[in-house]
Amino acid sequence: MPTDCISYQKSGYFTKLIVDYLDKKPALNALYNRFPSIENFEGQIKEKETNFPFSTRSILVTALKKQYQGFEISEVTKSNIALLSDSKTFTITTGHQLNLFTGPLYFLHKIVTTINLCGALKQNYPSCNFVPIYWMATEDHDFEEINYFNFKNVKIKWNKDSFGPVGRLATDGLDEVLAAFATELGFGDNANHLKYLFEKSYVQHNNLADATRYLANELFGNKGLVILDGDDVALKQLFVPYAKVELVNQTAFKKVSETNTLLADYTLQVNPREINLFYIEDTLRERILWENNHYKINNTTLVFSEAEMLAALEKSPEKFSPNVILRPLYEEVILPNLCYIGGGGEIGYWLQLKSNFEANNVTFPILLVRNSVLLVTEKQVQKADKLQLSWEDLFSNQQELFNKKTHEFSKFNLDFSEQKEILRIQFEKLNKIASQTDKSFTGAVKAQEVKQIKGLENLEKRLIKAEKKMHADELERIIQLQNELFPNQRLQERSANFAEFYTAYGNDFIQKLFSALKPLEPNFTIITL
Repeated sequence: MPTDCISYQKSGYFTKLIVDYLDKKPALNALYNRFPSIENFEGQIKEKETNFPFSTRSILVTALKKQYQGFEISEVTKSNIALLSDSKTFTITTGHQLNLFTGPLYFLHKIVTTINLCGALKQNYPSCNFVPIYWMATEDHDFEEINYFNFKNVKIKWNKDSFGPVGRLATDGLDEVLAAFATELGFGDNANHLKYLFEKSYVQHNNLADATRYLANELFGNKGLVILDGDDVALKQLFVPYAKVELVNQTAFKKVSETNTLLADYTLQVNPREINLFYIEDTLRERILWENNHYKINNTTLVFSEAEMLAALEKSPEKFSPNVILRPLYEEVILPNLCYIGGGGEIGYWLQLKSNFEANNVTFPILLVRNSVLLVTEKQVQKADKLQLSWEDLFSNQQELFNKKTHEFSKFNLDFSEQKEILRIQFEKLNKIASQTDKSFTGAVKAQEVKQIKGLENLEKRLIKAEKKMHADELERIIQLQNELFPNQRLQERSANFAEFYTAYGNDFIQKLFSALKPLEPNFTIITL
């Protein structure tokens, strides 16, 4: 089995911003509060404890109990919700869209990272309690991003028109999706359990938020996961003062724009709006605009004066939804949170937000890049061994891997650099002679030099091509293995759904995730199933 370790920085799958963050480049120091290490949580705990109103806790607990009404809840989750009333209890949070049947594998990786970090923190800070939170992105509206999942190269899709926040979307039509999924699943105990899980989640619940809560609770409730829906009037009431600041002062636009100038060397994940709030109803989610001294709801006829808009906020806070710039602030206002766990893209936009947190006097959390995982079978490991492949090989660009292995398989050097250098020396001598005679001879020497160098380069390419034919069988097996592990040259965790592995390995594969994932180690975790 390959034994090398692949860091996120060397994997080729993270942006320059995330690589520099993980490398603790000094230029980024001002963009985060504390770097994720066990030791740094001590200061984060003290700061959050000081800066989080105790009165918020009872509102949070009451809201969670209300959200869980009608759901069977494990004793450990029930205990975790109750513990949130204690000033010594803190949360570790991850968020995710309401992807159909969890969507890509990394949904599981996010939550397992979150739960495992809570366990590690409890060991190091036993006087405190740590609760894992899954923040459901119920107020998103990007239905086309979440209405499908891939199962063994088949796209299982929910065809439906969607308007407004996706969490409120009715689950009509998902019985038909189940029928299509069941056909692909086949038979067996694990396949039957997946059918049961899909039906109980999506066919027997009326909206996508409840369906997703049920599914996540079934998968992780026994580990104490607490699932939070921010589309909640009581929780939105806590955010009213910050929404007012946004509407009147447009602070986020100013602060994030200032930060963006510090990130000129990087690709930005998000850009702020002048007002970073949506106006939402069951079938409506539109931007709030400031035009001609009035607030206007985009693509509608709704117009408010400042007084009318602030009155509407006080009366119906549930109609005001923070966008990607403000949602992190909302999360940290209502949760006693220490750390946000996300993928590279998420951490990238969080790094743009610290100055807005400071302007609102809200503690900025520790930012942790979630664990990334590659799942491999015993058979795939044996193939890698037989082909003498390292994990670094398999993570590399396919064409580069193809060329590298061609050179390694060849019994002789495929690089004509030595021959080119000999030729260069010979023509250097000829050019000295040419410089002492008629210019026409100099031109002839130069032309011959270019011709012969080009001839050598062509021979080099033809030799490599010949060697690729000679070793075509081995090279084909290498590419086939890489394609199995990296579908369409993408990370497996961004393509495959957990059902693909659950059918073969059942719950054991999820338990292997819990055993293997080390949240504070920034290396790809490779798990043999």
